Amino acid sequence: MLESPATLVREAFALISLRVDKIGLDPEHGQAIVLLKDDDGNRYLPISVGPFEANAIAMAIEDVKPPRPLTHDLLRTVLDNLEVKVTRILIDDLKETGDGTGTFYAQITLETGGRQIEIDSRPSDAIALAVRTGAPIFALEKVLTAAAVSADTDEGPQVH
Repeated sequence: MLESPATLVREAFALISLRVDKIGLDPEHGQAIVLLKDDDGNRYLPISVGPFEANAIAMAIEDVKPPRPLTHDLLRTVLDNLEVKVTRILIDDLKETGDGTGTFYAQITLETGGRQIEIDSRPSDAIALAVRTGAPIFALEKVLTAAAVSADTDEGPQVH
């Protein structure tokens, strides 16, 4: 039975909750990778990030306090002092490039004074802010459909 177009659109734009599972290096390309895992534990979303962003995410997860604030720590402090809350991170798009790779896009949702503001962000910066503020991380189902790797296979994402 074919699904209606409305059902297909609704499913593509469903929000899937994710958490940071691992940070490491892709052994094939030597690129820093953040592995986000869905809450059901069925899929990984591997996102390539820069080495500084990978380090910033890892430091926050491991609760390492640098002697001076990193950029993401500074942003969290500014938001806290302005009484702005990070309510969620949404990885909302993946645009393929001609060389077979792609670029992920994200939105940071802020709440202040009873209104919500969405800010375009690189996923790495959004994730670094999320791990500092406790904000939930989501991805659209269409992004996971395009880029997720099954957690059930032995060929799952390998990081070192």
